[in-house]
Amino acid sequence: MTERLVLTVNLERALKVAGTTLHADLSGALFWEEQRLLVVSDLHLEKGSSFAARGTLLPPYDTPATLSRLSSVIARHNPRMVIALGDSFHDRNAHQRLAGSDRDSIGALQAGRDWIWISGNHDPAIPSELGGEVASEIAIGPITFRHEPTGAFGEIAGHLHPKARVSTRGRSMERRCFASDGERAVMPAFGAYAGGLSIRDQAFAKIFVSSFTAHLLGDRRVHSIAATRCC
Repeated sequence: MTERLVLTVNLERALKVAGTTLHADLSGALFWEEQRLLVVSDLHLEKGSSFAARGTLLPPYDTPATLSRLSSVIARHNPRMVIALGDSFHDRNAHQRLAGSDRDSIGALQAGRDWIWISGNHDPAIPSELGGEVASEIAIGPITFRHEPTGAFGEIAGHLHPKARVSTRGRSMERRCFASDGERAVMPAFGAYAGGLSIRDQAFAKIFVSSFTAHLLGDRRVHSIAATRCC
């Protein structure tokens, strides 16, 4: 008899890292209510235009779509600070390809709040003209925010674009996810065109030395499931 997998669901999943409670938002953002801090990772703005320049034509709508989703999350949580956790732009010259309307959207999102761009491997030198501050990493209380995960205690990172596949009720579902073991977390990519890496990949085994949980971004809820139960 096939075992039926029952998923625990909620609109926002409480996620603990180093004793700190944060909220895994269905959008793929992370909200630290006590600090009024919103974190997003791997926006990969202008990925579509980057691919087009190399001859792979994609609909040129990823940047406005990503910024629109980010705008909705910011409106819902009204953070005092936003941290973009690296690879906000798909390449070093992506900011030069931004449409004027998209530049205006970024400026509007930054208005009235602190904004920190964490530099990533795709965007190591974010220009000051985009507003906000640039840092390689930032520590707030017991939490350190950086782009590439090292496995350190209290770390919240991106870079790996975690995704997970589960089978339930006779069907399979693959979604982006947060990966966390309570001591550290890796965030899903927020960008519309960003891909994903299975949490069963060895890259995650190097970060999580023991069991960890995948918090999948479902259609209407966040689903939490042990990584060992994922396909």
